[in-house]
Amino acid sequence: MSPRRNHPKGKRASGNQPEDRDVSTSFQTVEEHHEGIYTVRKITGSSSSKPYRCPGCDQLIPTATPHIVAWIDDDLESRRHWHTACWSKKDQRKPRIERSRNAPRF
Repeated sequence: MSPRRNHPKGKRASGNQPEDRDVSTSFQTVEEHHEGIYTVRKITGSSSSKPYRCPGCDQLIPTATPHIVAWIDDDLESRRHWHTACWSKKDQRKPRIERSRNAPRF
């Protein structure tokens, strides 16, 4: 039987630490939509600390709820917090048209 290892497996024999990866970008992807190229980041429930309003359904995303943050690559001002379901159906959503109650639907 071989002896038990008491050192972490991630360390190299020379004592150098393995490359640390940035935790904040580990759930980050790039998606292409008709408005442009979006950077999309999945936020866990434990890292969301305040409520946000989803632009897809205009409802609040409560604190501690997993959701998505998306923005156009070159424009950080376009950064918005979305429900995961609202983001996935973003391109299928029709524009909202305000009609009076008696207006025809055609």
